[in-house]
Amino acid sequence: MNRFLTLLVFTLHLSLFTASAQTGTTAYEFMNIPVSAHSAAVGGNNVSMVEDDVTLMFSNPALLSNVSNKTLNFNFMTYMASSTKMSAAFAMQAGERGTWALGAQVLSYGSMTETTAAYEELGSFNATDIALQGGYTYLLSDEWSGGVQGKVLMSNYGEFKSVGLCVDLGLNYYDEEKGFSFGIVAQNVGGQVKTLHEVRQKMPFNLAMGVSKEFANAPIRINIGLQDLTHWKSSYYGLVDGQEISGGKRFWNHISVGAEVFPTSQTWIGLGYNFRRGNEMKVADSSHWAGFSIGGGISIKKFKVGVAYGKYHLASSSLIVNASYSL
Repeated sequence: MNRFLTLLVFTLHLSLFTASAQTGTTAYEFMNIPVSAHSAAVGGNNVSMVEDDVTLMFSNPALLSNVSNKTLNFNFMTYMASSTKMSAAFAMQAGERGTWALGAQVLSYGSMTETTAAYEELGSFNATDIALQGGYTYLLSDEWSGGVQGKVLMSNYGEFKSVGLCVDLGLNYYDEEKGFSFGIVAQNVGGQVKTLHEVRQKMPFNLAMGVSKEFANAPIRINIGLQDLTHWKSSYYGLVDGQEISGGKRFWNHISVGAEVFPTSQTWIGLGYNFRRGNEMKVADSSHWAGFSIGGGISIKKFKVGVAYGKYHLASSSLIVNASYSL
């Protein structure tokens, strides 16, 4: 375990250097859109929730250690306008302590009109973002698990294409007796190997951590997450009434909070708030409920369904649906 922790610290250090060394705008922002309905319902990118839910691999690969053997998963999300996001995952145990998984995400923006600089129509084209990933999780001890997954990210906008390679590296600590879980993950550590316009863009790197706490005398779990922990001073999240968001609000923009209630052992209901999303989408002193999310799920034998509702763009609200089956 000491070797793994040393590797994690080294990788985190390297990822911070890589993130600070990159220039330009950020590519592959679709990786910040949640896949898991359970995670989305409690605020977004949850990295500490311990559940039999393969979709949590998209947030922290270390969370795969609790997933049932041979789990197949399909997901669908409505995004802004006619855009839709589809994804799938498959997880399988490898020995007594290991689990490997494969996943894919496709965000389709639909058909777009191609024009010249003088706005003359030339036809139409399709725009899509794609992510292919594979990972491995190992149970280091009764409480600690570690995971790593590699990703190939691709953007296809008509004749313009880009490719990026990156990895996620995560750890999770879970004390089942106390109902306490802590997770930390470095997401999207890597770089572009093919650019859209010969301008190299930053990867959507995210250093995140979180805690989840269950209560022995009540069917409730509280989740607190911290995101984008490498951008405290330079982060800029937009304007409110024509003014740049203050430093105090920048601190809160790193936080998401959520709570879950478990009416039965087979059902859950979750509610969350993401401060950054709420502040970014504030218009005329109103965020129109942006930042809030809600969802629920049910498990019937080997079949699980999760649904979450939230707002990730001012233009429209989004619905996420997960369906998983253990073969």
